[in-house]
Amino acid sequence: MASSPCGNSNFDSGLEIKTRSVEQTLIPLVSQITTLINHKDKPKKSERTLAAIHRVGQAVSVAVGRFVTVGEAIATENQELKDEMGQACFEARKAGDAIAQLTDVGSALLSQSDPRVTVFSDRTGMVKAARLLLSSVTKVLVLADRIVIKQIITSRNKVLVTLDHLERVSTFQEFVQIFSQFGNEMVEFAHLTGDRQNDLKDEKKKARMAAARAVLEKCTMMLLTASKTCLRHPDCESARINKDAVFHRMRCALEQVIEIVTEARSCGENKSLPASIYDGIRDFKSSVECLRENLYSSSPQSVGSQLEVLVERTEDFTDSAYTSHEQRQAILGLCQLARQDTQQLVHAWVEAQSAHAKEATEDMEVAILKTCQSVNDLRRELHKVAVGRASDLLKVHGEQLPLRALKAAGGEGNLEAVAEYSRTLSEQKEQLVETCRLLCHVSGSEPLEITCIHAEETFHVIGPQIISAAQTLALHPSSKIAKENLEVFCEAWESQLCDMALLLREINDVFEGRRGAFLLKLTDTCKHSLTNLKTAKAVKLDAEEQTSMAKLGLELRLLSSDMDTEVEKWEEQEHDIVRQSQSLASMAYNMHLFTRGEGLLKTTLDLFHQAEVCTSISLVDEEKSLVVTEIEKLVALCQQLQMGAKTPVQGKTATFQKVDSSIQTTRGILTVVLSLLPFCNKLNRKYKSERSSLGSPQDWRERQDASTPVKEEGALNSKSSNGFGVKSLEQHMAGLNLLESK
Repeated sequence: MASSPCGNSNFDSGLEIKTRSVEQTLIPLVSQITTLINHKDKPKKSERTLAAIHRVGQAVSVAVGRFVTVGEAIATENQELKDEMGQACFEARKAGDAIAQLTDVGSALLSQSDPRVTVFSDRTGMVKAARLLLSSVTKVLVLADRIVIKQIITSRNKVLVTLDHLERVSTFQEFVQIFSQFGNEMVEFAHLTGDRQNDLKDEKKKARMAAARAVLEKCTMMLLTASKTCLRHPDCESARINKDAVFHRMRCALEQVIEIVTEARSCGENKSLPASIYDGIRDFKSSVECLRENLYSSSPQSVGSQLEVLVERTEDFTDSAYTSHEQRQAILGLCQLARQDTQQLVHAWVEAQSAHAKEATEDMEVAILKTCQSVNDLRRELHKVAVGRASDLLKVHGEQLPLRALKAAGGEGNLEAVAEYSRTLSEQKEQLVETCRLLCHVSGSEPLEITCIHAEETFHVIGPQIISAAQTLALHPSSKIAKENLEVFCEAWESQLCDMALLLREINDVFEGRRGAFLLKLTDTCKHSLTNLKTAKAVKLDAEEQTSMAKLGLELRLLSSDMDTEVEKWEEQEHDIVRQSQSLASMAYNMHLFTRGEGLLKTTLDLFHQAEVCTSISLVDEEKSLVVTEIEKLVALCQQLQMGAKTPVQGKTATFQKVDSSIQTTRGILTVVLSLLPFCNKLNRKYKSERSSLGSPQDWRERQDASTPVKEEGALNSKSSNGFGVKSLEQHMAGLNLLESK
């Protein structure tokens, strides 16, 4: 891997650093070497300048020595990389020694006759040494990263071999033995891929990795029950189809993980990100706004073509059988308006070019603003249609009527009823698949696009699997294993609906800019709080501690969903209590993601700072006189959280206890606030009604009716959906002793 020229401070311009760990290792080294290269070359050097250069040079040399020692140890443990790693370590040590020698200027001023070669007399030598050092250190890091990739591939291969054995077993006893081995191997794979996911810099790759790992987690339980059903009913065709689909999906997910870590290109990757309307609008606006700076940055034909491609993509909305006539007409009208505004822009643009204008004319500026506004209105309408449809579907499917009917019909052995309800479920599946496709168009970011695609694929696959499981139960209505298998697939469907509700909230937050602004602020404050804590080490939790964290995280997620539901009942969405509660819910949700190894909070230090931020949330003064007791609880909890977050700890046990305490106290704060919200809302409505006679009982009843669906959606959001982690796998393993009894 080539290094960049060292004549400036951008040493890594020629390097493509793909992981955060490699980047964080290189940053301080690049900074130190840049200091040496870019020192001011004055005729006279002060004692202070000489001492600083000497100190930096020696620090680089010592750091390189330690680094090389680790590299050599890695080479010893991995014989296939021994030669390459050894050569890279040799070059790094050589460069470090050269830098130490060149910066050995002492504390006294050097005379013109001093024979020693230093950074002052041999600047070219320093540049060469710096270039060699960066190149060799980067090579060591890349080789070490290859070892991590090799570990993941090796782990995947072990899982695949055991998966093949599982697929061919013919007895329960053999299955129990091999599945136990499979579970242990999947736990190892979960650890390795989880660490890799968190280390990736590319957000698209992280999202794809998260999707693949989610498939593996959910399919593990499906594989268990589907295989048991096949073993109990070996001649049942629907049971075989059900089982084969699970094994196929697991192999595809395992292959996707390897594609991501090895950066292999496949047809699947090209299909994974279809052109979205959001991307089209963004690119179109960019082309239009560039005309302000350069009238010749593109041609009128290319801008017109961009718009037509964008309009063509809206056909996913207008051609849908589920889009209402009013929505279709609104979209078509906005597309036509965008065409008209673009035509006016092109006309003004051609006139400006004919007049040899150097910049956009006043007519062009007006046309640019109108064109951008029209496509913004189009995006807003499409977002409204997609999100509205998704919300309606989630409310309808929250009742789970087809699933309950399929379970009942299967348990009764009624094949005709199973066929009828299967058609209903298939229709719902098609609606959900199409809705996920529409959400992908308006998601607002590539990671969310990938999550939408994952949701679409999941509904597309699980729907037929539920039907085959129901058919198996209908053929064997007294089979406990067949009943358990159908339950597992129905739970996976419900889990994906919950994930879709969370995805919908994320898309809304991105569209409205709520969560983005909060995360930006949180990133800045976290960076500030970590400046004096750079040497903190990662803490590995054992299985019991991970289970405890996962449980606490899930409780936070449920509370944050309940809080979102409560604040949506407020008529005044801009009320201070609503805004503060939304912020608190968002912070709690980030803590939940932390317990899953996801989200912005990457370390315990991030979590502790987030806990401090939570203490700034409070209610306004106007309600305090009526809720003194609860407010006192809230104040005490905030003080407890703030003091606990600021208390320094050392060691694994103390760190875990602090994390546990911080999350539990945050949970207490959410519980108190959640109990206050309905009461405060009631007081607020009462206060408004006393000040105004415009309200009526009819208005109040309408508002109450309007709030009912929101409550249902909140209940849907509260369903649990664990990510691919050790906790869920170990729960699957714990159920093995039930196999033979069934």
